Amino acid sequence: MAACVTDMARVAACRDGDAAAHLKVVSIFVIFFTSMVGMSAPMLLARFFQGKSLYDKAILLIKCFAAGVILSTSLVHVLPDAYAALSDCQVASKHPWKDFPFAGLVTLIGALLALVVDLAASSHVEHAQYAPVVTREESHGCGKKESGESRIELALNCDSGDAEDELKRVEELAKLKQRLVSQVLEIGIIFHSVIIGVTMGMSQNVCTIRPLVLALSFHQIFEGMGLGGCVAQAGFSFGTTAYMCFMFSVTTPMGIVLGMILFSVTGYDDSSPNALIMEGLLGSVSSGILIYMALVDLIAVDFFHNKLMSSDRRLKKASFIALTLGSTAMSILALWA
Repeated sequence: MAACVTDMARVAACRDGDAAAHLKVVSIFVIFFTSMVGMSAPMLLARFFQGKSLYDKAILLIKCFAAGVILSTSLVHVLPDAYAALSDCQVASKHPWKDFPFAGLVTLIGALLALVVDLAASSHVEHAQYAPVVTREESHGCGKKESGESRIELALNCDSGDAEDELKRVEELAKLKQRLVSQVLEIGIIFHSVIIGVTMGMSQNVCTIRPLVLALSFHQIFEGMGLGGCVAQAGFSFGTTAYMCFMFSVTTPMGIVLGMILFSVTGYDDSSPNALIMEGLLGSVSSGILIYMALVDLIAVDFFHNKLMSSDRRLKKASFIALTLGSTAMSILALWA
């Protein structure tokens, strides 16, 4: 128990309910605004380049920067916080938490859940895209595919009109896949944002809240840029894009409000064992989802399966630099939040 003893005088001096409430009200508006700016920036940039020759390259660089932000968020911010919550002496001294590294296990479960959702949704999308299609070449024997021959190669072996139709279907499939990635990615980020908001809303420690306001503002800007870069490539309608932008921007402020309500109604201590366990488990699931999405659906897709990048070595180098910059920018914020 000695390890759990803290500097009670310092903690008492920092606990000021009125000052903390004022800071939290200010943070609600500041974080909402910075979140909106962060997510809107890459989408506005994409619209600026739309129709221009550099559009595809600009979108790719934005997405690589976004992938770096998301990967850093999961490994440098979310996962360490989850480990810290579950390794707190109030939790780690009890069964079964002291017997097994649950943060790592739940992170693994989160990654596997993301894989299951990805596989199920991809299978559904492919079935919806291809099952009803009966092309003209198939009715004339042109659709008899030899072993190892792709649908695109098959179409190219037929007349050019059918090839164009097939390429359009493949592009639409890729677009639907990107939309799925963006939606699952936002779910993972929302988990993280709710945890941050509720934890801050329940805290009465002014010394903790004051630096968090500025740090979380920059945190939301970079995280918003990461999600916004993926949404920009997905090609959602204006209404869906606006809705996703609003949901990302409002989640952390809503978490702060919820935390304030929980504290005022129950007096629930955000440093209690149950609160730490909930924070650790939700953070671990969120981390697993974000790690999977960053590595599999963002980085691997672009660096290994993007023809634009593979055909241009300078673009590949620029993309890697963008990925590194995104990771670095988000990692530096771990000094404060």
